[in-house]
Amino acid sequence: MTPLDAPDLSDLLTLPPYGLAAAEKLACLGRILDELTHFHRAHCPAYRRMLEVLGGGAPDESGLAAIPFLPVRLFKDMELLSVERDQVVKTLTSSGTSGQAVSRIFLDRATAALQSKVLARLMGDLLGQQRHPMLVIDTPSVLKDRAAFSARGAGILGFSLFGRDVTYALDDTMQLDLPRIEAFLEKHREAPTLFVFGFTFMVWRHLVQPLAALGRRLPLERGVLLHGGGWKKLADAAVAPAAFRSALADHCGLQRVVDYYGMVEQTGSIYLACERGHLHAPIFSDILIRDPRDFAVLPAGRSGLIEVLSVLPQSYPGHALLTEDLGTLLGEDDCLCGRLGRYFSVERRAPRAEPRGCSDTYAAPA
Repeated sequence: MTPLDAPDLSDLLTLPPYGLAAAEKLACLGRILDELTHFHRAHCPAYRRMLEVLGGGAPDESGLAAIPFLPVRLFKDMELLSVERDQVVKTLTSSGTSGQAVSRIFLDRATAALQSKVLARLMGDLLGQQRHPMLVIDTPSVLKDRAAFSARGAGILGFSLFGRDVTYALDDTMQLDLPRIEAFLEKHREAPTLFVFGFTFMVWRHLVQPLAALGRRLPLERGVLLHGGGWKKLADAAVAPAAFRSALADHCGLQRVVDYYGMVEQTGSIYLACERGHLHAPIFSDILIRDPRDFAVLPAGRSGLIEVLSVLPQSYPGHALLTEDLGTLLGEDDCLCGRLGRYFSVERRAPRAEPRGCSDTYAAPA
């Protein structure tokens, strides 16, 4: 039995995305992740050799902490896959500035389908079951090669499945295309909800700042903005999340602004922010916070390296990854928004870690 055929995984796809309390989730995820470890050990020789050298999980850890993890940077240096190459239908690459190595993630048909199913469940919780008119704060030229494209292109293509009449707000020179946006708004003036998507820094650089410079305001009061890809450039520009949201309200009328955390190495596993601004782990994934000094698991309230665990990486050993992001576990099953599961915050990149978010690494023209 492959992990994809495991009964626990089929059961998860029938449950509400934030509907499992701690004990139930631990038991279910633990079984699936353990099965994934055995599967990848048997089918990925490089992964098996690493586990032999590392000796598997730490002997004094249990539960999810005992699942062996890989540093996310490893995917920049090695090609890791647990299926035959002729089964790979899509290759994703992480975003990277010029000269940086990029991660290469190999998906077979079953893994790509599973990622789409899970993403649909999460987006349904955010937007409902209807597809809404979608405005993308990007240029259509980002989608050039559907078989192998960057995290930015993969994100746009993945989320566009949950919109209709997908319209790009920027032209091929990355300039705000106001006539196209205005035509979109006029066409959908009766739509109760508009789905707006963009990577964080690009929303700021190519939507908010041009509107402010022009003294213009777009009537996007009906919009739900989903954005992600990192805050590093905004932090460098002294733009705090509160200022980001305030500017969007002033220049676009946007009130529903939802941040998310995710990475190409676990495509489909996203952590959406709730109304309280907390990032939540759904039933398909979880997080641990580890001490950067000895990788011990830290309790709630302590800042450390974020480890992400996901049931989705079936075709490559990416089910337990230690990121280079610092964050804090805020609690579990007790967020005031009512969602079950662990919730957390992301603070910044770890010292000496290179920028890697989809919008952090976007190189704006001079």
